[in-house]
Amino acid sequence: MKVMVIGGGGREHAIIKKLKESKEITKLYALPGNGGIAEDAVCVNIGATDIAAQVKFAIENKIDYAVVAPDDPLCLGAVDELTKAGIPCFGPDKKAAIIEGSKVFSKNLMKKYNIPTAAYETFTSADDAKAYLENAEYPIVLKADGLALGKGVLICNTLEEAEAGVKEIMEDKKFGSAGNQMVIEEFMTGRDVDELMLDKKFGSAGNTIVIEEFMTGREVSVLSFVDGNTIKIMSSAQDHKRAKDGDQGLNTGGMGNFSPSPFYTKEVDDFCKKYVYQPTVDAMKAEGRPFKGVIFFGLMLTPKGPRVLEYNARFGDPEAQVVLPRMKNDIIDVFEACIDGTLDKIDLQFEDNACVCVVLASDGYPLSYEKGFEITGMDKFHDDEGYFLFHAGTKFNEEGKVVTNGGRVLGVTALGKDLKEARANAYRATEWVDFANKYMRHDIGKAIDEADV
Repeated sequence: MKVMVIGGGGREHAIIKKLKESKEITKLYALPGNGGIAEDAVCVNIGATDIAAQVKFAIENKIDYAVVAPDDPLCLGAVDELTKAGIPCFGPDKKAAIIEGSKVFSKNLMKKYNIPTAAYETFTSADDAKAYLENAEYPIVLKADGLALGKGVLICNTLEEAEAGVKEIMEDKKFGSAGNQMVIEEFMTGRDVDELMLDKKFGSAGNTIVIEEFMTGREVSVLSFVDGNTIKIMSSAQDHKRAKDGDQGLNTGGMGNFSPSPFYTKEVDDFCKKYVYQPTVDAMKAEGRPFKGVIFFGLMLTPKGPRVLEYNARFGDPEAQVVLPRMKNDIIDVFEACIDGTLDKIDLQFEDNACVCVVLASDGYPLSYEKGFEITGMDKFHDDEGYFLFHAGTKFNEEGKVVTNGGRVLGVTALGKDLKEARANAYRATEWVDFANKYMRHDIGKAIDEADV
């Protein structure tokens, strides 16, 4: 079987390494891939959003199966076009990917089907939104809807800031042509305030403003496989968004992760299975948007019970890097079951161990940073020994050496019998690899100590 994976980051590298374990697969392609992925797959210089070129490549190279990993091509309809061309494809179609692509849609879905989340309101008039804000509790978060895909979010601590935010999104159209609608929720703590403020520079969206409920709690990430009817939950994980130790500094795409989360208890799992997971799958089917692929549930564990912070329509990054190494199943079997509607026949299993990922970044990330530095020490990692090096921002230079090519460069990942051992192994492995402006957090997994596991 010849398989192509669309994307070129750490998530895609984790997927490709898992696919390599399958005896069914004879050849792997990555579009576009990166300097590290090139060790595990044939990299093809086709961008993740160049859907026409992806389809052409798949047909010409007689690809048997495609995996669309990032959010952008999913929301743009890559799965739809590949399927039309006769290429079986893992991932939700465009109609289903809206669960991530539109905050208005996902919030309305949760409200309509009584899926626990923060309270909110939706507005199509800036004047109505401003009137609502006069009696709102602060802080609040204003989120622009549309293909900002998580971008276009303003944190407002006062009425004055919120009114200015409404003007910016709905009247000034700072996020592009969209901006006709707003969602207003109460603010929820534990969110990524600094990064959300930074995200004002991104995207051409602006249809929604979400103001999340002010609640304390821990965030937990839960990935799941879905075939339109059945949902199978993967192991839980916990991310570290802030750039600096002690959860200080700007937010990033993720500076590290661990799995499983000690705070994801059986009680939490039972609650979410009853009120969140299956109800979400059933809701999408009822709306005529059956979901096939991966749903990422971003949860806040509040004193009142779990609440959905957000949905993503794909594997998280770096959640995939700590969850997939623990999965026992042949991943291509699971992918095919999701698309064929036979997921109920899959016995999804994970090792009784733990995994920790520490991201090595370019100093200065997520703002400005230099790149192009040679990376050394990569030959010391061996997957069969439980040490993984997932490449996120790397490439080959003119001399054929692997160099840094992004803010998040590498995901140094290690297994262990428990979380503490996995963390120790991961940090030991960060010493093996080096590049000129290497930067990392030194407290990934601090919550492991708080949970005393």
